[in-house]
Amino acid sequence: MAMSRICLRKCNGILSISSFHISYSDFSSRSSKVKGRVGLNSSSSFECLDDAVNLFHQMVRMKPLPSLVDFSKLFSNMISRKHYSAVLSLFREMLTMGIPVDEFILNIVINSYCLMHRADFGFSVLSIYLKNGIPFNNVTFTTLIRGIFAENKVKDAVELFKKLVREKICVPDEIMYATVMNGLSKRGHTQKTLSLLRLMEQGNTQPGIYIYNIVIDALCKDGNLDAAINILNEMKQKGIHPDILTYNSMIDGLCKLGQWEKVKTLFSEMVNLNMYPDVRTFNILTDGLCKEGKVEDAEEVMELMVEKGVEPNVITYNVIMDGYCLRGQLDRARRIFDILIDKGIKPDNVSYSILINGYCKKKKISKAMQVFREISKKGLKPTICTYNTILQGLFESGRIGDAKTIYEEMLSARPAPDLYIYCTLLDGYFKYGLVEDAMSLFNKLERKTENIDIIFYNIIINGLCKNGELDKAHAIFQKLSSMGLLLDVRIYTTMITGFCLQGLLDEAKDMLRKMEENGCFPNNVTYNVIVRGYLRCRKINEMVTLMKEMTGRGFSFDATTAELLVKEISENPSVLDMIPELHTENRK
Repeated sequence: MAMSRICLRKCNGILSISSFHISYSDFSSRSSKVKGRVGLNSSSSFECLDDAVNLFHQMVRMKPLPSLVDFSKLFSNMISRKHYSAVLSLFREMLTMGIPVDEFILNIVINSYCLMHRADFGFSVLSIYLKNGIPFNNVTFTTLIRGIFAENKVKDAVELFKKLVREKICVPDEIMYATVMNGLSKRGHTQKTLSLLRLMEQGNTQPGIYIYNIVIDALCKDGNLDAAINILNEMKQKGIHPDILTYNSMIDGLCKLGQWEKVKTLFSEMVNLNMYPDVRTFNILTDGLCKEGKVEDAEEVMELMVEKGVEPNVITYNVIMDGYCLRGQLDRARRIFDILIDKGIKPDNVSYSILINGYCKKKKISKAMQVFREISKKGLKPTICTYNTILQGLFESGRIGDAKTIYEEMLSARPAPDLYIYCTLLDGYFKYGLVEDAMSLFNKLERKTENIDIIFYNIIINGLCKNGELDKAHAIFQKLSSMGLLLDVRIYTTMITGFCLQGLLDEAKDMLRKMEENGCFPNNVTYNVIVRGYLRCRKINEMVTLMKEMTGRGFSFDATTAELLVKEISENPSVLDMIPELHTENRK
């Protein structure tokens, strides 16, 4: 596909490819000859899905048919409004009616499947290419790769890329490389991203500034500033000049490490290159300062922004509000919120969530609820994050009735609760002994929800154990084992904790051995839990054996275990003679 037919966008640092992001009003030039027959006017854009479908049906009745470019524009417009399944439905109508398709239409269809997180169906479209003698192109496979990454199937995406290269199905261009590298870097595979850069440098497609920016950003997010600086220097030696995105990534990495002198150096370097910091640059700086508690300095940076002609945006104010909330200075946070409104900037859900969280942390639940109610009054809808924040605050303050009311409101108003919301509810119910409510919710979710996260089950098992329902907890644990789920160290430790709380030390020790047999090795928390269990039951010999085992693995007592041990020794000094390691420590 010619590059002129592809629109390459940068959105929040993510490379995206979309064909024909053009207003459908352009269709008017093609339809003007027949508008008398089909009722089209000069602005053939649509306001809702029904309009788009009606427009499609008008188009397919035209004689002659509009060009495939026109159909592409309509479908792309629909995709921009997230009507993915409707695009697929209309595409099937095209096939049924015998309307020919081309690579542009097929790429749009594949993109629709991928945006619906069904890249597997996207692959089925490849047979239509073959049937119609339409050659595959880079956009086809780049779209599929991006779709596979969106489903977090990193291995599959990389395998497809390797297959394309190995079997010479297509020659990867910079956009395809960028898509793969973005997919890897956004999911923490920084070294693989760097390796792909090196592979690219050895081939015919040489990396440009955007590719280098992906690598530098990934290294900076990993805190590997030395490697990022080396890449930056390599880039400069090749005559590739850094841009504002390069400097923003570097400044962000340095701010997170608190290296303020180097930040100043980069600012000076930017100015010397006639490249002035944008609002994103200043927001990175204010965020770094706020994270270190230097909120007043962040406010000074905001004043500097205005002096330099860069207007602070809602993110700037949110960052400073959050900084004050982290310090517990709610009055100052609210002052920033009010300034935001006075400036004519509309607060977003993040603004409200920050204030709500701040009030909840200070136990000012009435204030938090007041802010929560403001959201709807301002014409916004609370997000999942906002609901979760207020629910956590209500449970923390023991306001169970209010929490249930908010949850019911959420069910009727949308958005639909996610697993984080359910985890907050279950955790809250168990905390206040509402086992029946918790189990009722759990049973409903198990029936209707696929792929429940292991963290979700951990909350259930932990809650049951703490409420004396060890048998029920163990039954759920065994069910998970029989289902073949990969159990992690947290869930094993939770069961061990439950056994220890009931004084069932043999069962706890059996669970410790069982987890190792299953390839899940205990950590420092696991050993401290079981050692405390033996200490509380005053089974010192067994405790000493476990203590030697844990120290042999490089683990040590935490504060709670050490406090219990000291108390036991003070009441029974002979215990000290049983632990030669402590004598050794005392002699040092």
